[in-house]
Amino acid sequence: MPASSQPQQHSSRLSASRREGERVTPLELFFDLVFVLAITQCTALMSHHPTWSGLLQGLLVLGVLWWAWTGYAWLTSVIDPEEGAVRLVIFAAMAALLIASLCVPEAFGSLGLAFALAIGVFRVAHIALFMLASPDDDALRHSVLSLAASTAVAVALLAAASLFDGLAQGALWALALFLDMAGPYFFGAEGWKLVPGHFAERHGLIVIIALGESIVAIGLGAAGALDFGIGAVAVLGVGLAAAMWWIYFDVVALVSARRLSEAEVGRVQNELARDSYSYVHYALVAGIVLVAFGLKTTIAHSSDQLDDVPAFALLGGVAFYLLGLVAFRYRHVQTVNRRRLGIAIVLVILVPVATAIPALLTLAIADLLLWSLIVYEHRGYGEGRDQLRHEFSVSGHSGDPDQNP
Repeated sequence: MPASSQPQQHSSRLSASRREGERVTPLELFFDLVFVLAITQCTALMSHHPTWSGLLQGLLVLGVLWWAWTGYAWLTSVIDPEEGAVRLVIFAAMAALLIASLCVPEAFGSLGLAFALAIGVFRVAHIALFMLASPDDDALRHSVLSLAASTAVAVALLAAASLFDGLAQGALWALALFLDMAGPYFFGAEGWKLVPGHFAERHGLIVIIALGESIVAIGLGAAGALDFGIGAVAVLGVGLAAAMWWIYFDVVALVSARRLSEAEVGRVQNELARDSYSYVHYALVAGIVLVAFGLKTTIAHSSDQLDDVPAFALLGGVAFYLLGLVAFRYRHVQTVNRRRLGIAIVLVILVPVATAIPALLTLAIADLLLWSLIVYEHRGYGEGRDQLRHEFSVSGHSGDPDQNP
């Protein structure tokens, strides 16, 4: 390629052009590894404070981190993250996210201000790259400026929260997260750009990362020891994580990615992506983090009864995950998966029972319910499932337009 053509190529990569046909890049996977630590730290926060307030704090911190992460999933649907100057900014953002992750265990304590400042730097890098990506796109620039306003308000509230404690601090955190996440809902979705396949794959990979963290939690809870109880919890814990993987990736992820790709480009497609991925996937990841906390406690006390908080985390986390999938389906096809909803309700009802039986038995019940659901749905999908998976793997598009997730 002649040297004179290279500046034009550089400019196009920083424009708001869509990334048609591009897969998730190695740098994006590298970037997501930092988010692994963030998820692990949220589990650690809950483990260090196994109370209802500690559980709520962990979910609030995860919400702030999640919303910051998902913004970069939108960003890399616009620009190539591996382009020279952009790559350096992504590295700087990774460093800021790492600092924020290190602050998580004391985000409601002595490191509250440091956490807010680190998240602020992470978000500023995101906004700056979006501004670079929209020099000739007024609609995108308007959306970015609106996002910058809601971001500034949220970060300011998080910084202010570091001056308080107790209920006032929690209320400021909740307000910051609500205003931050509600911003794109109120200022519209018309201006955003999206590569559907990339966007769906990016969120699917983060679900895998979160599930991997639940496996890590088992190892941390074992603390280098091994007996029958620990081994049984480890096996059942892997079985639970595998069931959660199956329920999402066997059919749901494929059909939903296709529906996003086939949605009308512009506001309709952007709103579907915002609602079903940016919003609903927080419920999926939060459910997995709760399960990780529950597994970490279970493997350390396999023969004992769980206290109410870890019992809720283990069973309620699976229920939260299933409810997220119910919402995911409803947003795509406006129908409710009654089986998954029913299992979620049963799991919540079983929480008091879990405080009266051995933790190992509680985990076995959760496994049994999920795998029974999988067997039932697998039979219900019939040949349509095999056709769907085969056609998607061959062409990248699913086959049966009436197949629901």
